[in-house]
Amino acid sequence: MLRHLMALLTLTLLALPLPAAAQTDPTAPDPIAGTSVDDGSATATGRQTLEDILARQRGEEPINPIRSEDLGGDALNAPGMGPLGGASDADIWRQIRFNDADIRNTTLNPNGDVLVQTGGMWWENLRKNELRTYGGWLLLGTIAVLAVFFLIRGRIRIDGGKDGTLVLRFKFIERMAHWVLAGSFLLLGFTGLFTLFGRKYLIPVFGHEFNSVLLTGSKFIHNNVSWAFMIALILVFVMWVWHNIPDRTDITWFAQAGGIIGDKHPPAKKFNAGQKIIFWSVIVLGASVSVSGLSLLFPFQMPLFAHTFEIINNIGVPGWFGFDPLPVTLAPQEEMQFAQLWHAIVAFLMMAVILGHIYIGTLGMEGAYDAMGSGLVDRNWAHQHHSLWLEHLEEEKPGKIHTPAE
Repeated sequence: MLRHLMALLTLTLLALPLPAAAQTDPTAPDPIAGTSVDDGSATATGRQTLEDILARQRGEEPINPIRSEDLGGDALNAPGMGPLGGASDADIWRQIRFNDADIRNTTLNPNGDVLVQTGGMWWENLRKNELRTYGGWLLLGTIAVLAVFFLIRGRIRIDGGKDGTLVLRFKFIERMAHWVLAGSFLLLGFTGLFTLFGRKYLIPVFGHEFNSVLLTGSKFIHNNVSWAFMIALILVFVMWVWHNIPDRTDITWFAQAGGIIGDKHPPAKKFNAGQKIIFWSVIVLGASVSVSGLSLLFPFQMPLFAHTFEIINNIGVPGWFGFDPLPVTLAPQEEMQFAQLWHAIVAFLMMAVILGHIYIGTLGMEGAYDAMGSGLVDRNWAHQHHSLWLEHLEEEKPGKIHTPAE
C-alpha cells in the first residue's frame, strides 16, 4: 500500500509544469531592470531612484528634473504579465508625488488634493533635532543661571524689615487678569512641552499608552485654554500699558542695576525698568504666539507666511545675508509647518522670560509675591522698590495706605 502511495505522489510531481525562464531582450532600449529604484537605467529613463527618495528626505531637489514631468503613459508590458488598466501604479503615485494627479477629494476643498507633501521632511527633522535640542537647553540654561544667581546674591531682603503698614498695589481685577494669564500660560507651556518631548522622553519611561492619553488630553487643553490666555493678555495690556511706557527713571534704574547688585535702590514708578521689559516681552511674544496659534487652529482661513515672505522678499532682506528669496507659494501644509515652528520658538523664548519673572516674584525678592497674592505690600517694600509710586499715593491717594490698626 505504501509503495502505491509513493508512486502516485511521484507521478503527480512529474506532471506539474515547470516555470518558464524569464525572457528579456538585452538590446531593448528600456529594459525591465531599469524599473529598479537603484538601477542605472532608471536614471537614464527618468524614473524615480532611491537617491531621489533620500534627497527629498534631506530636503533637496531631485537630481533629474525630467522625473517630475515623466508622468502617465502606458504601463510596461513585462513578458508573461499583462498590465491592469491603461497606466501603471508607479505613474499614478508619481503624479501624486508631484501634485499633478487629477484628484477629487470628499471635502471638495482643493487643499485636500495634496496627498504627499515631501516638504514636511525638513520640518520633521528640524522639530525632532534642533528645536528640541536648543529649546530644551534654553530652558535648562535659564534655570541653571537663576540657581547660580540665587546662590551668589541670595534673596533680596527688605531693608529694615516690614513696618506693618500696608499699601494697595494691585486691585482684584488686575490680580485676576494676571493669574488667568499666568495659569493659562503654565498649562499651555506644559502641554506644549509634552507634545514636543513626549515621544522621545515619556514613551521610554511610561509607555505608548500613557503618552497617548497624555497627549490627547494635552491637545484638548492646549486648544481650549489658549482662548483664556488671549483674553487675559488683552486685559493686562489695556490695564498696564500706560504704566509701562519707558521714561527717564528707567535710565537710572539700569545705571544702578535695579538695586540687584550693590546696596542702592533706584527710584521707580509703579513698574520699574525690569518689570517693563517683562511686560513688553509678554505682550509682544504673547501676541505673536497667539497669532501663530490661531493660524494653526484655522490653517485654511489664516495663512500667514506666504504673504509675510513676499513682503520680506520685496524689502530684499534675504539678499542682505546672501540667501535666495523666500518661497511665496505655500501649500496649507507648508503654512502649518512654518506656523508650528514659529509658535514653538516664540513659546520657548517666552518661557525663558517667565522663568525669570517667577524667580523674582517668589525666591528672588522678599515681599514681591504679596503684590499679586493679596494685592497689599508692606510700605517699606514699596519705598525700597517703587519710591516714586509710593510718594504719588501718599500725596494723591492716601486711602490706599492702611496702618496696622486699620
